[in-house]
Order: sequence, then C-alpha cells, then structure tokens
Amino acid sequence: MDLDADRRKFIGGAVYSAAALAVPGEQWWQEMARTPQPTPSRQQHVGRADVTMVEELTVAFSRMDQQRGGGHGRKAVVQYLHSDVGQFLRGRFADEQVRRDMFSAAGELAYLSAWMAFDNAEHSVAERYFLLAAKLAARADNSPLVGHILRAMAHQALDLGFAKESLELSLASVRGQRYLAATPRERALLGVVHARGLAANGQKQAAARALLRAENDLASARDGVREPHRTFFFSDAALAHETACTLRDSGDRAAAIQQFRRSIRTRGAAFRRTHAVTLGYLGATQISNGGVEEACATWSGLLDAMEEGIYSGRARQAVFDMRKLLSPYRRRKIPAVMELDARAASYLTRVD
Repeated sequence: MDLDADRRKFIGGAVYSAAALAVPGEQWWQEMARTPQPTPSRQQHVGRADVTMVEELTVAFSRMDQQRGGGHGRKAVVQYLHSDVGQFLRGRFADEQVRRDMFSAAGELAYLSAWMAFDNAEHSVAERYFLLAAKLAARADNSPLVGHILRAMAHQALDLGFAKESLELSLASVRGQRYLAATPRERALLGVVHARGLAANGQKQAAARALLRAENDLASARDGVREPHRTFFFSDAALAHETACTLRDSGDRAAAIQQFRRSIRTRGAAFRRTHAVTLGYLGATQISNGGVEEACATWSGLLDAMEEGIYSGRARQAVFDMRKLLSPYRRRKIPAVMELDARAASYLTRVD
C-alpha cells in the first residue's frame, strides 16, 4: 500500500494510533518465535550470501539516512523490502539459522523504513513499519532487535506527546533478554531512551539512575565487542544528545544546554541530520532559559545545516518551533531576531 501511488490519499489520511502501541504479553512473543515456517511459495534458494546482501544494503541506506535525513531515499528502501526481501522471506532456506538471520535482516530493514518515515514526520506510516519490524524480529527470535525496535517506538511516542505509552514501550525494551542479550552500545541506547521516558513522566530520580546505567554501558563498549550495525550511530555525541533531552524534561535547562553543546562538539560529519536536530533543541532550550541572542546564534547554525540538503521532518519542525519561540521578541525589533526570523520564513517557503 505504501508503494501504490493511487493510494497516497488513503495513506495521508491514516493517523498515528496510541492504541496500537500496547506491547503483547510474553506468550505472544514465544509463539511467534516457534511458529513453524510455512511451505515456501516459490523454490528460490536462500543462503548466507543473500542474508549478507540484505544486511549490507541496510547499512548503506542507514548511513544515507544519517547524512541526508529520512525524507531522502525511503521509497527505495520500501521498494527493496517489498520486492527482493519479500521474495527471500518466501523462499527455501539453507537451514534454520539462515531463516532466522534473514528474518532479522528483514526486520532491521523494516525498522529503518519506519525510522526514516518517523524522521520525515510520516508518523502513521512509521508506526505500521515499526509494527512490521517487531513481528519480523519476533519470528527471528531476536530479542535485542525487538528491544531496539520497541526503543524506537518509545522515541516516536515521546516526540508525539504520548509520555505514558512511551514509558511502557521503553520499559518493555529493557526487559529480560532484550537488554541482557544486547551488546553494551545497544544497552546504552535502550537505557537512555528509557531515561527520557522516566523524565517525561516526572520520575526524575529514576531517570537519573537510568542515565548513569546508560553511561556505564556505553563506557564498556570497546573494539573487542562485536556490535550490530544498527548501533553504529550511537556514540558519546548521541548519548549527550539524549542525556540533554532527559535533563531538559527533568527541568534542568542549564545542564541540558551543556550536554547539547557537548553533543554538537563531539559529533562527526557523517551525522548531519542529527546535528541539525540537536542545534534546534539547543536553541529552544537556550531561549527558554532566557538566552535570546545565544539561541539566535545556535539557530543560525541550524539553518546553515538545513540549507546543505537535509530532508528531515524533525529538523524542519525545529525551524517551525524556532519561529514560534521567536514570535514574542519580534515586536522588540531585536536585529538578530528579525534577521533570523526572515531567514527562517524564506527557508520554509522554499521547502513547503
């Protein structure tokens, strides 16, 4: 349906559903993992090389997403998922391990499609693909991948204002083998989003404890530990970004500003999309803390980044939020405010 141009109107009318976020009980996950594989609908042989090909293309698409944002190339990801990968899932597998690995690879690709849609503010589409990814990961009996997907769903729910549902999802993501069987870097990622969910629900002390655990998990990630490709983006800079969001939601703006700055200072050039989002969040926190001209300087950097070809609904939303937060200052005729607001309005006119 996502690929059918004639159904775009229907897709556009679909809405994000908080009701769909309920996490199934443990029995459901167990049944998904042990359900017998149906008789293949075609005789295509699926081997280790096919799994490797899907994994490598997923990594390539993911790196493109980090560079340009979810609005660039997602249709190609979906096309590949529905055509080639869909055929692999209906094929005849070399053995049970290859079957599980192919379902894991398909789950990661579906997750990436969901994440790209989320980043581009296509929230109902993202939700459908997150749910598909979770089912594929469950078929593969891949607990850490399930945790990774639930963590992303919690992130989306939090951004959309569903704090209670986000906390439930993030709690499920760190439960049992989803956390215990994960690598240190992935455990840190699960934990820091859980911390954000706790902060958004007013549980400041629990959020602080979760942050500390996430820091310790990331510190234990080292070269000798083989991490899944899906965690390549989660570094000290990413941890600082999520820590800043947690501190901001806990009411500690000054500490949040320090962490946002640390994230910007330490992030590599390969992560331009997240760099733009961080600049947007930093500016919003600065102006909320009384630093108007400071925020204007930060937001000027955001517009510089956006004009370099970032296709991200989250980053565009930061520009909308900027104009809203600047509105009380327009009548004061502050030069930095007037210049930045005009520049933001011109940018939004071009991209809308």
